[in-house]
Amino acid sequence: MEIPGKYVREEELRKMKGVIEYVPKAKYSYSAGQALSVFLRGLKEGKILGKRCSSCGRILLPPREFCESCFSPAGEWLELPQTGRVETASVSYISAKRGKLERPEIVAIIRLDAPGYRGDEPEFPGIFHRLCGVSEEDVMSGRVFGARVRARWRPAEQRAGSITDIECFERW
Repeated sequence: MEIPGKYVREEELRKMKGVIEYVPKAKYSYSAGQALSVFLRGLKEGKILGKRCSSCGRILLPPREFCESCFSPAGEWLELPQTGRVETASVSYISAKRGKLERPEIVAIIRLDAPGYRGDEPEFPGIFHRLCGVSEEDVMSGRVFGARVRARWRPAEQRAGSITDIECFERW
């Protein structure tokens, strides 16, 4: 099936009449809020923190003040294990900042070994992050799915209170 239209190179596009180059001067700030601020401070200390819903018991990661499933206030803070299993993974050729990568990264959703999580719930305490020590072939063949992994942290003096304080999750 052929899609109507014509492929236009960037140089040609810039020469076309009516094309305007504009870089917005948008200035904004974002507040992490109470729950996410505690989560980010925890990362700086080498901890993964979540909250357990006081009503339905669901583990909220990243933590929030209210459970969007049952609309109840989130309750107690939990320090979650830094270990888990690879739920799903993908080979990414695009960086977190949307630039093209020279070498692809393997990104995954990690189901953390959370206390009290039954395992049959549709939503699980998980984290989206990079995998290290895993090849494209491991993903394509499916060998990585279900693999046991643990967080590998940046040295304490390099942590900034960011999700990147966890360098990646690695097999163990």
